[in-house]
Amino acid sequence: MIIKPTLKDISLIQKLLLPFVVDGIILKRDDNEIATNIRSYLILKNNDEVIAVGALHIYSTQLAEIRSLAVNKEYQKQGIGKRLVTALEKEAKELGITQLLTLTYQKEFFENIGFVEIPKEEVPEHKVWSDCIKCPHFPNCNEISLIKHI
Repeated sequence: MIIKPTLKDISLIQKLLLPFVVDGIILKRDDNEIATNIRSYLILKNNDEVIAVGALHIYSTQLAEIRSLAVNKEYQKQGIGKRLVTALEKEAKELGITQLLTLTYQKEFFENIGFVEIPKEEVPEHKVWSDCIKCPHFPNCNEISLIKHI
């Protein structure tokens, strides 16, 4: 079952995200940043282990980003990522968001669920200066920008 995490889940979220951070796939966020944004996250647990996580980060009254989306490698290819994105999209719709953005290396995954590629120049500047600037790949980013109108 997909649930909202509590502050006690932060160490479990970090444990799940660590291999993706090490591989340069997901941007590292410290415990305090996750705590500040804990209400943006959704998780899926198996017993006491977080096996999937994703967050909905709001930029404006129309635009939000799906970020920090990760599924434990042992649980991939079972539809969990799609379920998480669907749950985040539902939450976005309930808030009145009309566009979902993502920056990813998993282009086909997002295209299969209705996202379309956009030029990076269309990514909001505050995204670039709040997140991208922290990335070791900045300014030579090879992530793909996609958007979905919901």
